[in-house]
Amino acid sequence: MNLIFRMLWVIIMSKFRERLEVGNFVSVLNLHVLPNDIDINFHMNNGRYLTICDLNRIDVFARSGLLKAMFKRNWIPVIAEHTMTYKKPLNIFEHYEVKLEVLRWDEKFFYMVHTFKVGERVVAEGTSKGCVYARGKGVVSPADAIAAVEQDRAR
Repeated sequence: MNLIFRMLWVIIMSKFRERLEVGNFVSVLNLHVLPNDIDINFHMNNGRYLTICDLNRIDVFARSGLLKAMFKRNWIPVIAEHTMTYKKPLNIFEHYEVKLEVLRWDEKFFYMVHTFKVGERVVAEGTSKGCVYARGKGVVSPADAIAAVEQDRAR
């Protein structure tokens, strides 16, 4: 991720935002298109949308307690699949909202939807599936990841 300052901002701000409960993993961020987000057409680069989605995931990790659980257990988040549909460009300095919702999970993956909006207009939508990975051990089931979060909260 090459948005280190935005990432740090999201992590710091997550300390002041409402904690996310299991089953209600939703993140909404309000951002602006910055000069380092644009391409030669002076609108947000298509790859930057995927990076901005990372910021939403970091917000969910931090506010749910999953970030702490991952650090504590030497786990890492991994995106296995991501798609985006672009409907309208985001221009330089334009304000937008990006929302991530974790819709469901199964024995291996979390399934998410990402929505970029300007006002009420959807300008891009995407889906992703991701997992938590234990280095050297393989995929951690979402049930086990959530159990780790709940175990840490109980302490």
